[in-house]
Parts: sequence; structure tokens; C-alpha cells
Amino acid sequence: MKATPTLICIPDISGFTQFMREANFELTSQVIPALLNEIIYANTLDLKVSEIEGDAVLFFRKGELPDLASLIEQCKIFYTDFYKRILKLHKKHQSEEDAITIPEILGLKIILHYGEEIAMVPIGNRIKLMGEDVITAHRLLKNNIKIDEYILISEQLFEHFPEEAFKKYCDWAPLEKQSIEVEHLGTLNYRYIDLNPLKNIK
Repeated sequence: MKATPTLICIPDISGFTQFMREANFELTSQVIPALLNEIIYANTLDLKVSEIEGDAVLFFRKGELPDLASLIEQCKIFYTDFYKRILKLHKKHQSEEDAITIPEILGLKIILHYGEEIAMVPIGNRIKLMGEDVITAHRLLKNNIKIDEYILISEQLFEHFPEEAFKKYCDWAPLEKQSIEVEHLGTLNYRYIDLNPLKNIK
């Protein structure tokens, strides 16, 4: 089981639990799979799917990182395509009382992390990622960010590019810095940027 440097990308549907609780089952069983499919179809970086969870897709890509422009553009495509599908689903199901909750509750956050030692184990027709960096990426989903829609960039990924490059390609909102303390992992530093302004960019 050889460990290799690997990019981890996790688009995660925010508001998932609330939506599942408040909307009727027939609606949620159509909306959530449609949104997860939209995320998978929006993959332009040849990312591989490791797992599809209830509210998230775990993508990975072995080897060197893509250039920052392509990586940020991929995140923008994930978000804008997701939001377009949200609006289409709202229109499609507008006759249903619970449909109003689709754009009000659901959103998207994206976790980006780059690990130096991530192992890949084939299980069935999927590749299971293993290693401390995988735990780190998942733990970054449980952060202290006060907004619901954002790109989170781990410190390990951030340090691979000049800070000026982030200012150039993440130019629609300020890039903020934050950290969390995690048992066994210590301090996890990260940057994040609000995705919501992209709704207004044509």
C-alpha cells in the first residue's frame, strides 16, 4: 500500500440535514441525488470519485497539484452549476409546498486539501483513501466558519502557491484566515472564501 501525494476535494451540500428533516421524502429523494449528480458531472479536472456520501462527494487526484487557476475555476464551476440546478429544481417542483425550502436551505461548501502521504486501497469498484490527511480533510468540514457557502483551503495546500496568486484568482471576495484545534491532529490552519457572491457574477 504505497502512499502518494494527493489532492482531496470535497464538495459538501450545506443544509442537508435540515432539508431532509423539513421537506417530504418524495421531494428530498429527487433533489439530493440530482444535486450530487450535478457535482459529479461538473468535474473538469479529471478528479476521481472515491466515495459518494449522503451530502458530499469525495474526489481525489494523485500526483502534482493542478495549477491554481484551474483549481479555483473548478470550484467556481462546481458552485455555479450547483446553483443553476438548485433554481431548476425549485422551478420544477414549485407546485409542491416544500419546494420553497430548496433554495432557502441548500447550499455548497468545498474543502480543498493536499496530503503528502495518502494511500489508496481498492474496495469493490471504488478507491478508499487512507491516511492522516484523509482524516484532516474530513475534520475540516467541521469548522468554525460562520457562513454556509465557501471554499476552504487547507494550509498544506495554500503553501504550495504564492499568496499573490490567490488574490488574483480568488478576486470576488476576501480570503479569510482561521484555524481549529483538533484532538490528535493539533492546530489545523486554513483559508476560506465566500462563494455566495458568485451568484451575481455573469
